Amino acid sequence: MQDGLGWQQTTFYLMPVWTREPSIGAIESVCRQQLKTPSEDSCTVTFHAAGLFNRVYLIHTAGRSFIMRVTLPVYPRHKTRAEVVTLRWVRENTSIPVPKVFGFDDSNDNEIGFEWILMEYMQGTSARKRWRTMSMEQKVVLTERFAVFQFELSGFEKQESTFKGIGTLDSPEIDLQVNSKASQSTAAPGRLVSTEFFMGDHLAYDIPRGPFRSSHDWLNAILTIIIRHQTLVLEKSEDEDDIEDAEDILPVAQTLLTLLPKILSPDLTRSESSALQHHDLNLNNILVNEQGEVTAVLDWECVSALPLWMLTQMPKFLDGEPREDEPQRDIYADETPEEAAAEANKRNDPDYLDNEGKNELYWIHKMEYEQTQLREVYKARIKELCPEWVEESPLQNDFYEAVSQCDGLWKKKARRWAERVEKGEAVRFRDV
Repeated sequence: MQDGLGWQQTTFYLMPVWTREPSIGAIESVCRQQLKTPSEDSCTVTFHAAGLFNRVYLIHTAGRSFIMRVTLPVYPRHKTRAEVVTLRWVRENTSIPVPKVFGFDDSNDNEIGFEWILMEYMQGTSARKRWRTMSMEQKVVLTERFAVFQFELSGFEKQESTFKGIGTLDSPEIDLQVNSKASQSTAAPGRLVSTEFFMGDHLAYDIPRGPFRSSHDWLNAILTIIIRHQTLVLEKSEDEDDIEDAEDILPVAQTLLTLLPKILSPDLTRSESSALQHHDLNLNNILVNEQGEVTAVLDWECVSALPLWMLTQMPKFLDGEPREDEPQRDIYADETPEEAAAEANKRNDPDYLDNEGKNELYWIHKMEYEQTQLREVYKARIKELCPEWVEESPLQNDFYEAVSQCDGLWKKKARRWAERVEKGEAVRFRDV
């Protein structure tokens, strides 16, 4: 089931690796079959990009371009299937521009030997590339557009939440047909496709996997995974650093497990309301045209229906340190000759951004200032759309943040927060 997948431990993270590469010829063959492209017609396949779990290929035919995403079997069948259902549901129920799916295979029993999705090629340039040349007015319009997107995903426009229960969308009706539907009546939260549940050997853990009835049940499952993993490290590892980390992480996770029922009720009589939340809305996942208008929102893998209290979180592209005063360009140093030479060497890098001769610190501070202003724009637009919009739920959001960070680089911060909350203090995670 997981043929072609390996795992490699880096300094800080466990990373998936490809034990064999997808064949360009096999990808071309599958695309020709799906697109009904005769052998005498052109169909070229070129490598385009790589993500954590995917290889992305650009497909050119005589009339159109497409994207083929070939994926590692980190969560066989479920991850690919859930992404297809989610993309189709978003296309049919919101105004968010997402790629149309032309075909998929959620098994590795095919010519490519991996799961794959064939989708529409979306026009535009990443907002990250265009951001520095966009006007503030264009950035305001873009931010307000994402407030509308989140409002549509929430279901509040229809005076009800979109889904019941917490999980990643599934539909019994989804199939390989180009025109199959994932209507609101059939798409519903299913198994949760999230990295905590499938990284490394976590698929082998005997734990609840969703859909979850409540926030309590969902976070209880994540903490159970963390505790199980760290317990196994103590039992089996011979690496002193891993053992030391496990000894630090376990008591924090256990403290959070004790706090959980005090923060999120375990006694709900019916499934909790939920809505889709795109957890990785960074500027690279937003495509815009030359006018700064949104042409596509990308990377919907592992996007799930999450509790409504999480909808108060800002899109990731608005995350940043607060900065109220606009940085004045002239008071920042110019690039040194050494910095300018280093920048010149990066011009062919796909991630290159032109510093226009200014020190990098200017651009960091400018981004923080803009994010600070745009967060207020986002909140104001949400309030216009829905005056009864759920106010920020700081304790629940901070608890989620502590759970997410307790086995990572911020485990000491998670420990400090948990200890202070356990003592009855009202303290924000960001402030400890």
